[in-house]
Amino acid sequence: MNYLLLSSLSFVVGIIVGLTGVGGASLITPMLIFIFQVPPSIAVSSDVVAATLMKVVGSYKHWQQRTLDLQVVTWLALGSVPGSLTGVGILYLIKHNQAFNLDGILLRLLGIAMLFVALSALAQLLLKNFIPQLNLPEPPKFDLKTHSGRMLTLAVGAVLGCVVGMTSVSSGSMFALVLISFFRLDSRKLVGTDLFQAAILLIFTSLGHLCLGTVNWSLVLPIWLGTVPGVLVGAKLCKITPQPALRFVIYAILVMVSWKLVYQA
Repeated sequence: MNYLLLSSLSFVVGIIVGLTGVGGASLITPMLIFIFQVPPSIAVSSDVVAATLMKVVGSYKHWQQRTLDLQVVTWLALGSVPGSLTGVGILYLIKHNQAFNLDGILLRLLGIAMLFVALSALAQLLLKNFIPQLNLPEPPKFDLKTHSGRMLTLAVGAVLGCVVGMTSVSSGSMFALVLISFFRLDSRKLVGTDLFQAAILLIFTSLGHLCLGTVNWSLVLPIWLGTVPGVLVGAKLCKITPQPALRFVIYAILVMVSWKLVYQA
């Protein structure tokens, strides 16, 4: 294992995350699998733990700035945390059932989750930039003051939490789409709310993966050394980089990588 290369590539991923908001797990997990030949079960668990520190650092900054919606965070976390632990529990059952190949199942699940995230984001980006006059029907807004709004939020959080628990993907990307679509958060609070709920979700998900016994700390530490400074650099470069073109390239890459994961599985 070339740990210097791992930290260097993680630094690049951190810059991309800071620049575009594309989730680090969508890039780091495939990188571990394809470039470093890490088994999918270890790649997913190690990436979950590695991503936690990055999310916690970012969310703490937004907590200080008060650029987040705590009510939305609370209700999403109440659904996503048990959902993620359920996902980890499913992995535990698969791991201890000799009839199933955990790595093969994870490859396909990872590919499907990434493909869905990338295609959803890519479609949204293309429609927004090339057909701005298109008036698509808006999804319903979740009102957390009502019982139905809270139940829907819990349900969405639980489903996405389960996906994160099993694949490490979409702790940021899919939740960001949910925050935009169902809560209509302004851009000032969107990133902070997304990071804060992701931090809570990943803390509990990391504990589950640690109990699963598939976390490799020799992978986690070099990823930390690369991604944390990378995110800080990317955040500064964000002010001078044209976002639409960059996001399009990244999402296109994610579509190709996720398709390869599904096909390889």
